[in-house]
Amino acid sequence: MMLRKDDNVMVIAGKDKGKSGKIIKSIMSDEKVVVDKINIAKKHIKSKYEGKKGEIIEKPMPIHASNVKLICPKCGKPTRIGLKRIESGKGIRICKKCKEEIINNRLTQ
Repeated sequence: MMLRKDDNVMVIAGKDKGKSGKIIKSIMSDEKVVVDKINIAKKHIKSKYEGKKGEIIEKPMPIHASNVKLICPKCGKPTRIGLKRIESGKGIRICKKCKEEIINNRLTQ
């Protein structure tokens, strides 16, 4: 899975198809990602003590990584991610459409 935290992605399948958002959390073991304001579930909370009301909390739930595509920061289109090896033996992520390097937003800040 080549998706990382803080990547902008677009949902390509499911009830939120066509929506986009930023990855909040990446769950590598299950190949799932949690995207901000996508796949929202409502959780009903009971009151803890008398006098306080119960509440409904909206929470983003995980979505499988195959159902999202990365939005390239250079060309702005949803794209697949490629891997390119460099001299040091490390791999860098590239956009399959414009062939440009994808820089992780978290590392550049």
